[in-house]
Amino acid sequence: MRNVRVGVVATAAVLLVVCAGCGGETGPAQPNAVVQPPAPPPVPPPAPPPLPAPESVHANELGDVPVLMYHRITATPNSVYDRTPEDFRAELERLAADDYVPVTATEYATARVDIPAGKHPVVLTFDDGSINQFTLDGASELVAGTGVGILLDVAAAHPDFRPVATCYVNDPPFEEPTGRRTLAWLHEHGFEIGNHTLDHANLGRTSDAEVRHQIAGMQRFITDAVPGVQVRSIALPLGVHPKNERLAADGSADGGDYHHDSVMLVGSNPAPSPWSAAFDPANVPRIRSQGPTGQDAQYGSAAWLDKLAADPGRRYTSDGDPNRISAPADRKTAPSAAVGPLLYEY
Repeated sequence: MRNVRVGVVATAAVLLVVCAGCGGETGPAQPNAVVQPPAPPPVPPPAPPPLPAPESVHANELGDVPVLMYHRITATPNSVYDRTPEDFRAELERLAADDYVPVTATEYATARVDIPAGKHPVVLTFDDGSINQFTLDGASELVAGTGVGILLDVAAAHPDFRPVATCYVNDPPFEEPTGRRTLAWLHEHGFEIGNHTLDHANLGRTSDAEVRHQIAGMQRFITDAVPGVQVRSIALPLGVHPKNERLAADGSADGGDYHHDSVMLVGSNPAPSPWSAAFDPANVPRIRSQGPTGQDAQYGSAAWLDKLAADPGRRYTSDGDPNRISAPADRKTAPSAAVGPLLYEY
């Protein structure tokens, strides 16, 4: 019995030594580690397609730009300035079919016309802030059939046709006493808000102090409604300059300053390219939206769009490159001094 007991104890001691040795060498058992495959290298975005040669699209960035002027969009026109919803939609469809792309007044006036090669800029402007141009329902949803609603419809059907315009407003805009819902909606959706004076004043018949009050007061109304917005363009009511013309572009009143990059007239012809020596930001002509018949129809939009289509070398055609100004060598328009080395002639 003694020998058996000694053998058992010796065996246990050997096992203890062996286990102790194993534990000292490897430590506690570890779960198998999951080896992650290396992440694939990032895929660079595809390179944009090369721009066509300016001559291949007949680029002329010294050409004319139609700045179209709209007032009421109504089923019952009572003025040469009114358009029916059907006529307004048809004009936008024509512009899209003729490869026009809307830009805002300030994009045009500051030469930020970044549109595809072969396309033509057009500036859409609405005066007076009437509810048939734009209105929101009680849920702050756009009311269909208004001018802005029709513009969005046409843009949805023509993806290259940007849904932007410049809305020149008075107090109150779109019959909203504060303008906070309507002006904020327009700003958030890419529309430009411009100054049309507080009371649609004839600035040619008012004092300098009242001119400044009318303009600075409307700017304050807009910036109170949409904090942080910049008001950079004005449309002169009735197209009339103040006696002191510089006050349309720059001034101050009641503790507020204003500056406009463009001053819009009523006019009756296309506007010069912002790169043209003829461009005058203080006197930008606009074309009244009008069909082919009626009073002074030869100066309206239908007639001018026909003329520009018949003489495509006259209109502004983009080369697609915002860092270059392209124009044919035999053009009739002189470039402004700002063009300098950016000019590419062919």
